[in-house]
Amino acid sequence: MLRWCGAVGRGTLRGVEQVGDATLLTLRTLLCLFAPPWRLRNFVAQLYAIGVGSLVIIAITGAFTGMVLALQGYYTLAKFGSESLLGSAVALSIIRELGPVLGALMMTGRAGSSITAEIGIMRVTEQLDALEMMAVNPVRQILLPRIVAVLIALPLLVAIFDVVGLAAGYLVGVDLLGVNAGSYIGETVDKVTMHDLTTGWAKSAGFALLLGAVCTFMGFRAEPTTEGVAQATTRAVVITSVSILVMDYIITSFFL
Repeated sequence: MLRWCGAVGRGTLRGVEQVGDATLLTLRTLLCLFAPPWRLRNFVAQLYAIGVGSLVIIAITGAFTGMVLALQGYYTLAKFGSESLLGSAVALSIIRELGPVLGALMMTGRAGSSITAEIGIMRVTEQLDALEMMAVNPVRQILLPRIVAVLIALPLLVAIFDVVGLAAGYLVGVDLLGVNAGSYIGETVDKVTMHDLTTGWAKSAGFALLLGAVCTFMGFRAEPTTEGVAQATTRAVVITSVSILVMDYIITSFFL
């Protein structure tokens, strides 16, 4: 029993230590934004790799999410004779909840894992040590462009997810299931408010900061071995995905 309690205590202390280390590293990285020089070419390259590279998977996920929501919503609302509410049900579900959460999870799997693995490989091949030897700050050179790119790309990708999802839901609801087009659009415009848009934006911004902080930290602190990079990448995806769901509950509670 005492051995088990000791193991739990040591694990808890290691977890707290890592959270503190990740927070300090992220703050140190973001502070670099306020001091020149800014290497715009690095920012643009990372924005293209992270944002444009994730565009297809985000659009596909958004389209099928909107189609499934329209199908499920129609057959549920039809039981109560409320098919005219289908447009608002699909729009609110996507804008407030599914767009930010699914968009962030897709980006974690596609771009977050890539960020961790890339930085981890730099650690294994001693590229980060070489930068320090040349008096180049690796935090500014490597971490900052990736975190800023994620902060810009994820809210934009979530907006694209929302638009594609709403369009797919309209096609299924109106063209396939026969819901009146005027009722569908009218209910959507009437029920979706600025508060709903703000909630979705706040979630996507919070998830972006979380994704950038965890994935860059895991890569930067990865063990300098092949197995260490693989373990860091797996941990980054798992921790980021679970943390997104926890943060989603907290932000939803705050905005209700």
